[in-house]
Amino acid sequence: MTRTPEARVQPVDFLCHAQTLSGMFHPGAGNAEIGVVIVVGGPQTRVGAHRQFVLLARALAAAGYPCLRFDYRGMGDSEGEPRNFLEVQDDIHAAIDCLYAQAPSLKKVALWGLCDGASAAVFYAPGDPRVAGLALLNPWIRTEAGAAAALLSDYYGRRIFSPDFWKKILSGRVNLLARIREFIMNLATAKQTNKTNPSSSLPERFAQGLIGFKGRVLLVLSGNDLTAAEFRSALSAPPLEAAIENSLLAHIELAEANHTFSSAEWRGKVEQATLEWLSTLSM
Repeated sequence: MTRTPEARVQPVDFLCHAQTLSGMFHPGAGNAEIGVVIVVGGPQTRVGAHRQFVLLARALAAAGYPCLRFDYRGMGDSEGEPRNFLEVQDDIHAAIDCLYAQAPSLKKVALWGLCDGASAAVFYAPGDPRVAGLALLNPWIRTEAGAAAALLSDYYGRRIFSPDFWKKILSGRVNLLARIREFIMNLATAKQTNKTNPSSSLPERFAQGLIGFKGRVLLVLSGNDLTAAEFRSALSAPPLEAAIENSLLAHIELAEANHTFSSAEWRGKVEQATLEWLSTLSM
């Protein structure tokens, strides 16, 4: 798709269960067949951390893809009561309706989500045939045991080989006994199944969403992020292992990036990866 001159962003209001949601529509090419809805993670608004979603939407629209970023009910400028990512399915549906109304040439849409916005997109997508792609960045599948395991493999694993860490130990700036106790507690937690914790169903529900979704998936994981480390650990075990194997998946690792890809370099790499992946949706 050829790049287009940046068009003026347009504020839009649309309804979800008689409550008004607020968004910003970034026009792309006038004959575009693929659009993008940015599903926020958070509690965040449609702007995103360090204006992440604003800058992404501009880049996508400049490349020809109409884009909508919006506030859930109860967030930002939208009406209603606040809700978590497990309760925003109707909000996403209303946002897709709005994008189609703003860009009538569309034939399919991609959902782009970060953290629990990525998880919300996976939970929603199998039920809407308009969704042809999911761009998932550092998806949230937090469980108590999973977080502890990620701490062991990612945080402690990197710290033990850090010269700076051992300098702090020798200088007395770090309490070694406290760190050992902390490690033992996390090790014990990592061995638990947490079957009584409602959040423990998140990996299973995420896997079911991927299995039910027949479109293309872009997975982007940061190297300096506990949420990504937990998801990465879950990739090698059921049920996510089988779900990922059966997906039309593009997987990208950004080794130095943090959770929100806060530098211009990391943001640029995410934008480029998203654009290259979006081009595959028209195949």
